Amino acid sequence: MSCWVTVQDYALRSLGFGERLLPRGDFTLCQQFTLIGSGMIWNVYFGLLALVTGFFLATALAVGKNSANPWLRKPAEWFIFVFRGSPLFIQFFFAYFLFLSLKGLSPFFSPFTSAWLGALVVLFFNTAAYSGEIFYGALLSIPRGDLEAADAYGFSGWSKFRKITWPTMLRLAWPAYTNEAIFLFHATTLVFFSGFPALQQRGDALYYANYFADKTFNPFIPYPILAVYFILLTLTVVGLFGWVNRRLNRHLPTERRTRMRIRPNLLR
Repeated sequence: MSCWVTVQDYALRSLGFGERLLPRGDFTLCQQFTLIGSGMIWNVYFGLLALVTGFFLATALAVGKNSANPWLRKPAEWFIFVFRGSPLFIQFFFAYFLFLSLKGLSPFFSPFTSAWLGALVVLFFNTAAYSGEIFYGALLSIPRGDLEAADAYGFSGWSKFRKITWPTMLRLAWPAYTNEAIFLFHATTLVFFSGFPALQQRGDALYYANYFADKTFNPFIPYPILAVYFILLTLTVVGLFGWVNRRLNRHLPTERRTRMRIRPNLLR
């Protein structure tokens, strides 16, 4: 079987297209690269949707935690504390059994017991909590002179937040938020170990890497392949976020522009 035929058969297997049966023997590098790459589709799906949707909740959490109103501040503080204070794997575990219990009450919750939605919800809340704390710290770091200048120009309320506070918050938080985005994509590998079942075993990249490691008794081929895919994904995230960072700082002199410093979280 040529490598091109292998790509045709397995490139979209994680989405349910192509060959249904996995290779049983005589595993080739092409098969491992293709199937692990196919599983990366799910990792990108989880990371991208959780990041985009979590961004807006994170902004709301940061504003709520910075509010003088305790009815807004306390829920934001406790939400951030709970999701930052507990391990992500435990959150997957409890969320699955919560959705499973709710499924018995209403069929509406049935999709939430599957990985494509249930695990996505957990990642959404988790990254929103971490990003919310990052944005909150950036809000506290906004120079007082910027806010006083906004008041002097007559900005107030929503217009002040939209034109002054929010852009400055993003500019200050963006390097740290880039690290959170990188970790979020890495954290999607935990979906394989969570209680959420993958539809017809169409798993993510770690599922296929683990499959080849078990069948060949040699983890030193599939896991480095998986690492290469995630390194390429990380470089893509760094490139895109670096471009946004330059856009956010384009109005500043060169010596005052915030440089990107990638510091991946080793433990969480």
